[in-house]
Amino acid sequence: MTTLTLIGKPDCHLCEVASEVVDAVVADLPDAAAERLEIVEKSIDDDPALYELWWEKIPVVLIDGKFHAQWRLSPERLKDALEIAVA
Repeated sequence: MTTLTLIGKPDCHLCEVASEVVDAVVADLPDAAAERLEIVEKSIDDDPALYELWWEKIPVVLIDGKFHAQWRLSPERLKDALEIAVA
């Protein structure tokens, strides 16, 4: 199982856009790949450690705990990374 973690906070426009990009990319993945993907959303408002690490960089996307992107999320780059991760 591959885990994509989206770190953001409520009322964050870029976080909402990143979430939409994640949803669109996952929807375009083959069903077998999408089934091997877990999406976790975390808020920096709920976790002081996340806040300290990421407060000025949200939204942040991690794939299996490894940094993938911050601020603006490229659909093409995310798709390529997820196809490799779930293969």
